[in-house]
Amino acid sequence: MLDIYAGDTALKIIKEKGFNQAIFNNFLGASGGPKWFVLYGLDKYMFGEFFKQRQQPLNLVGSSAGAFRMACFAQKDPVSAIERLAKNYSETIYTDKVNTHEITTKARALLNFLFDKNGANEIINNPIFRAHFIVAKCHGLVASENQLLLSLGLLMSFLRNSVDRGLLKNQYQRHIFQHHSSQLQLHDPDQIDTTRTTLTEANIKEALLASGAIPLVMQGIKDIAGSQSGMFRDGGIIDYHFDIELDGLTLYPHFSSALKAGWFDKKLSRKVKAKHYDKTVLICPSQQFINSLPYQKIPDRSDFTQLQPLQRLRYWQQVFADSEQLADAFRTFNQQQNISSIKNISQLVT
Repeated sequence: MLDIYAGDTALKIIKEKGFNQAIFNNFLGASGGPKWFVLYGLDKYMFGEFFKQRQQPLNLVGSSAGAFRMACFAQKDPVSAIERLAKNYSETIYTDKVNTHEITTKARALLNFLFDKNGANEIINNPIFRAHFIVAKCHGLVASENQLLLSLGLLMSFLRNSVDRGLLKNQYQRHIFQHHSSQLQLHDPDQIDTTRTTLTEANIKEALLASGAIPLVMQGIKDIAGSQSGMFRDGGIIDYHFDIELDGLTLYPHFSSALKAGWFDKKLSRKVKAKHYDKTVLICPSQQFINSLPYQKIPDRSDFTQLQPLQRLRYWQQVFADSEQLADAFRTFNQQQNISSIKNISQLVT
């Protein structure tokens, strides 16, 4: 039902202190569009119960869909916020001739729905749950809104990444839009330039929108307030499932045990580095659970084109319902402290 993996240091800490919310310093959320729907039940449990009495700061770090989830968790009522996100996202319908303008317009509407009346202020000023949205600033052809030039730039990115992930720094910078009291420490051996900008009322929506601005799917976001001028796109370009090291222990609910560093690694056999997951606890649905879902898979963006709207909505609503089983499994694991069931993450990394 639920697989739990941990790095050596993480497992040592768990054996010494038990599995509890207080041992974690960071909470990670990956890119992946509607794939996160399979985590819906877990998300509600995590921030409705597991972290509810949290007194010490927790870094919420996400890219793309993961950033949208972090924006929910940092609000006063995180469960209601994640429910709003799931409802609006899943019920979105596009026209037959959908284009980047339509998708961007509907993404802005989703943001307004997600933030409700006071969400932006709650995220910016939450002293415990400190949001961090990862965004990719683009240079050269990948900064263009011309589809042909952008496509050529992305091809260059793919080729560069195939040789060495570090070569992406020629086209991208990592921008972290973060809580004003953030003390997040991030270590990247690929040395992709990282810039930090404080989240404010003037930039929080644009920063979050940029974090999910998939190239060729959505329009890029230009000149975000408080940051450098330029074109910003999906944070998953650089940090898709993450191959970075964070200080402290990290809890990482993920929709898959397959970990890919960046967007351009999806088709590659390259694995993430073991040392970056040494202090990480990864929680993901088992293959048995995935096989029990409609179509024997988790949701993904292809569902928008391959399924009729009503068919897609029924499928996704079933996934929401079934995801509660993962929350129940994690609740049982936590209550029983079944530490012996934790697998070593070494089998997933290199």
